[in-house]
Amino acid sequence: MSSADSENINYAKIFGFNSVAAAAVFAALYTLLFCFYLFKVIRERRGILIALLAFCLFRIVGFIMRAIASNNTKIGENPGYVVATETFFSIGFFGLLFCAFLLVVARLELCATKPSTSPFIRTLLGFTRSPRVFRLCLLAPMALGIAGLDESIDNPEESLGLDLRKASAALFLVLTFFQVVQTGVLIKSEYEDKNSLKYVSPSFGGRHASWIFGGISILLLIREIFTTATINTFTRANNEHYWYPLVAVPEILCVFLYMIPGVVPPKVRAKPDASDVEESLPMGSK
Repeated sequence: MSSADSENINYAKIFGFNSVAAAAVFAALYTLLFCFYLFKVIRERRGILIALLAFCLFRIVGFIMRAIASNNTKIGENPGYVVATETFFSIGFFGLLFCAFLLVVARLELCATKPSTSPFIRTLLGFTRSPRVFRLCLLAPMALGIAGLDESIDNPEESLGLDLRKASAALFLVLTFFQVVQTGVLIKSEYEDKNSLKYVSPSFGGRHASWIFGGISILLLIREIFTTATINTFTRANNEHYWYPLVAVPEILCVFLYMIPGVVPPKVRAKPDASDVEESLPMGSK
């Protein structure tokens, strides 16, 4: 696409950047959340808190950039600016889903009994319970999504960009659905044996963490179902009447749920034979 043509295209409007007020409100809310998690990180430097702090920062930058592009036509016509804005949102979701995964794995590692699932599910969960494996699986759709977005802007008439974004959305949906299944295994395990945990915080979040993780996983699944279902319908996928309640709101609700005392436990010890999880879990300081 030539520079002359690109000057006449407002990419911000194409990507649904319309409401300055909505973007400003979310930027303000995430600023408050950022301050909360910054305070927590200062008190206790741990990976899970740093990841949530980084997620809030990505959303602050993303929504501020979104508000600016919504209000400034010249900036909205800059494809690089719009790609950068969308990249912040893509990277942020990676961290949010990975935090949910790590917390559920940590809780499962504390269970004294093995979850009573089918052999196939147990084998699958045993393999994918590795933080390294899950992290690599998350990097693939994130890279595909960014590449697809860039390709769609550079060559809007070709289908490669859409195909890459479809692959990205499908992979994120599969990983999110897996997280829902794994959380269901945790809930079932704790329900069948209420004394199965070696460690239970007396706080509300500690006692009901598995159900809160379930809520977080469902919210993330709602986001990904919408993203995947609308991948072929660009105007609907980027319509703020759908995007805010089905993408932005579920994300920020997840961040609020992480704030519940006890959801992120103060100290967790993994099983001695779970060296991979112990090394990668963000529960203990290094």
